[in-house]
Amino acid sequence: MSGTERVIEMSSTVTQARKDELERNKLRKKLRRLVGRAISDYQMIGQDDRVMVCLSGGKDSYTMLEILLSLKRNAPIEFSLFAVNVDQKQPGFPPDVLPSYAASKGVEFHAVEEDTYSIVMEKTPEGKTYCPICSRLRRGILYSTAKRLGATKIALGHHLDDVVETLFLNMFHGGRLKAMPPRLLSDDGLHHVIRPLYYLREKDIERYSKVEAHPIIPCDLCGSQENLQRQVIKSMLREWEAIQPGRIENIARAIRTVVPTHLADSELFDFSALEGSVDLDPIRQLVI
Repeated sequence: MSGTERVIEMSSTVTQARKDELERNKLRKKLRRLVGRAISDYQMIGQDDRVMVCLSGGKDSYTMLEILLSLKRNAPIEFSLFAVNVDQKQPGFPPDVLPSYAASKGVEFHAVEEDTYSIVMEKTPEGKTYCPICSRLRRGILYSTAKRLGATKIALGHHLDDVVETLFLNMFHGGRLKAMPPRLLSDDGLHHVIRPLYYLREKDIERYSKVEAHPIIPCDLCGSQENLQRQVIKSMLREWEAIQPGRIENIARAIRTVVPTHLADSELFDFSALEGSVDLDPIRQLVI
């Protein structure tokens, strides 16, 4: 290779590096904007909150922690963050990855060791999914940890795609029009759960995580099961998105734009109070 060719190659490499950095900054700004909007729209974080960020080792939780750290630096209010991982004693789980990552970010980190893996394997009937038992156990551990460490908010890494998938899971398998809320108060009224990634698409999180080279720790428990209902729904939505791009965002907007008068839940809307409503008891008697 001649000197001129080497100069051209180096110049091309520098140009590509600049393009990559511009794309990286553009994506980071997009994620910051959407997370900031979700926090503002649903008042997720307030003055002096101590936010417990649930760090699983997946792309979503890494992204959530980094975006929250970025927003914290310029937020008009004071709040603090710390990360927690529940080490469920799954075989092959690397115990050093998350502490090292948190240290590199300057984040307070706590590992909670609980052998829920054995319980899940023992209690889950053959042919059933591990998720119901696993999620209940993990939620209980997170709640007790939040209380012990003085957290005022518990941040989970569910994103827009998770919300839409949950909507269809509940519709198809539970007969309920129910998804994931951006904020949730636990049944005992003691814990506030927030979902800062509520407006983020999974594909953008995947891009960001890849660019940042996050040390991903796969969940071999859920990933070891085939034909999970959520995977079926995910595949269905992926096909819909291919046919009509933007459909997932439209469904997500529908979750946030509910018209009770045009549904059929009498708990949400008192149909009997409509002006001009008639006494239907005689009609019911005729039908019977």
